Amino acid sequence: MHKTLLLLGTNVGNKEENLLDARRMIGKDIGRIEMLSSIYETAAWGKEDQAAYLNQVLVVSTTKTALELMQQILKIESDMGRVRLEKWAPRVIDIDILFFDNLVLHEIGLHIPHPHLHERKFTLAPLAELIPHYIHPEIGKSVGQLLREVNDHLEVRRVSSERENEN
Repeated sequence: MHKTLLLLGTNVGNKEENLLDARRMIGKDIGRIEMLSSIYETAAWGKEDQAAYLNQVLVVSTTKTALELMQQILKIESDMGRVRLEKWAPRVIDIDILFFDNLVLHEIGLHIPHPHLHERKFTLAPLAELIPHYIHPEIGKSVGQLLREVNDHLEVRRVSSERENEN
């Protein structure tokens, strides 16, 4: 079994329902959800003239390889209606692989750990809620330390606890 940490993000339609649908599909098609963070409302990053996002991090146990996981994520995003036309465009769902075991992988279309996670408060806040002491395998700092040092000043606000999200 592999442990992976996934970031869910949505800013189109019924955002709470989108997160719930994504969690259900992940549980069905990828593996067992072991832990989930609270849901955070976050200002859009990269392309800021759009609606705020809801974000959540999941810890998932899976038998899939990293490549199989990426393929399944793309299928879930497509099945939920995501269309990739513009970088950082509004989306019904975005699922990023943050970590996969302690793997470091740099291939076309798949970078693990996620190459920008240490730059984004909307990623680090829910990640630190779950694994604050985990050491980033490339940077050598804990997730909690990365959150304290991040130079991202966009607002990230917890809107519900993990216990409210279990379904």
